[in-house]
Amino acid sequence: MLRIDFTIQDLTRLRIASGPAPLWELVLSLHVLQERRRAPAFEAWHRRVRGRLDPAATHLLMSLAPPRGGSADFLTPLEGLHDLDEGIAAVLSTPPDRVRAELARLTGERGGAASWKPELTDARPGSMASLGRALRAYHDVALAPFWAEIQASVDADRALRVRALAEGGYQGLLDSLHPIARGGGPVLETDYPVDRELRLDGRGLLLVPSYFCCRQPITLREPGPVPVLVYPVAHRQPLVGRRPAHRALAALLGATRAAILATIARNGNATTGELADRVGVSPAAVSQHTNVLREAGLIVTRRDSRHCVHALTDRGDVLCAGQPGWRAAS
Repeated sequence: MLRIDFTIQDLTRLRIASGPAPLWELVLSLHVLQERRRAPAFEAWHRRVRGRLDPAATHLLMSLAPPRGGSADFLTPLEGLHDLDEGIAAVLSTPPDRVRAELARLTGERGGAASWKPELTDARPGSMASLGRALRAYHDVALAPFWAEIQASVDADRALRVRALAEGGYQGLLDSLHPIARGGGPVLETDYPVDRELRLDGRGLLLVPSYFCCRQPITLREPGPVPVLVYPVAHRQPLVGRRPAHRALAALLGATRAAILATIARNGNATTGELADRVGVSPAAVSQHTNVLREAGLIVTRRDSRHCVHALTDRGDVLCAGQPGWRAAS
């Protein structure tokens, strides 16, 4: 059982995350990937991704995010909560002492079975860079193709919580979490693998709705300056995702650039912000990729008011020709 104690100051600092958190979804999807018995909502997702993941990168991430006993907290920093690039940068800047402490904890929880490369244990730049590449590679396959559906489910849940807050105040918001969590007033209780009490002490609480969170809410072992409670959203239908890009084109452009080109092709045009939402990367990352696509003569970009709008060139249209579901309606 997890017991969360609120003060009046905590209630005034109760917040709901503005959207899905890429690194939390990444870590929690790793838990789902390792489960022998998955919820039906994840079966189609599992079939789609299991043969496409890089084995070495996925093994490293699974060792840091086992399905039981907790994951390495430094994989889910508060910095860059909604931005993959900023989040990975925060992971890579984790102090070496913290990396060593968390790896030692994970090893102890497995009875000493885990062994880590010295480079990772010492948080050496080369090893941490490899971790960053593993996070990006996993995200490109396991999350990016499904991000629109993840975003829609989290947005729907957030709308329910905001409505509950508007109609019933902070008590209404907490009550809306039933049956995920129970209680009221100054205490919130939820099922948890171990008995634990989380005293907020005026820091407030950030509620983070998550698509890949299963069974019960989850929080960090060390809550930090802003305690976080990640909780599951309702799954209205199985997670299917967009149709995968043609392998040759994805290999030529890279998975993210191929996804950006596909999104532009399907919609006729798209702004940088729309591409970020639909592909699941930051606007800054979209800008870098669209620069490459523009220099290759595959897209053109025009400024419309405050937005950059991207469209295919004839060359880009030819390149996308024949890709199922990629051509925009004429």
